Amino acid sequence: MSMILEGIVTTLNGDRTPNIAPMGPIVDESMQRLRLRPFNTSQTYRNLARQGHGVFHVVDDVLLLARAAIGRWETLPETVPAAQIDGRVISSACRWYEFVVEELDDSQERSDILARVVHRDRIRDFFGFNRAKHAVLEAAILATRMQILPYDEIQRQLRELQSPIEKTAGPAETEAFELLTCYIAEHAPVS
Repeated sequence: MSMILEGIVTTLNGDRTPNIAPMGPIVDESMQRLRLRPFNTSQTYRNLARQGHGVFHVVDDVLLLARAAIGRWETLPETVPAAQIDGRVISSACRWYEFVVEELDDSQERSDILARVVHRDRIRDFFGFNRAKHAVLEAAILATRMQILPYDEIQRQLRELQSPIEKTAGPAETEAFELLTCYIAEHAPVS
């Protein structure tokens, strides 16, 4: 059975700095292959097309996911070299999967990239998600869809996500949700 697993992909930019982006590849339980669908306009797509490899991370830090979604970093997260590819692993990840691109179809607006996992490892146990962490994840997805979804729909969904934040958020989830809602408000269409 396949599903979308939300996480973070790192690739290397042309200047060798890490590109850190949220990504929800389609995976199965074996995690031998990843099907990534980045937009052809994204830096992640350009890096994967140029390099042919990257690292997919499973994380439980929603502030990291929020910052990756909107590209707002106070400082980039600490990384270490990948084991089998020329890439970077986020030090705070729960686990990671180094992959190489086997097929790349960029004939549509979103590319379709089939990748094979060549190395996997883990740093620590996955802490878990509460309702607030899920709400931040959904808000991060909304922030990355501002050019696709109607702004009124984004605002409606943000209002619905506010309740689990108020009821179950810790400081990191509160900060992440505020960061995302401010970003969305700053990028509201001009009427």
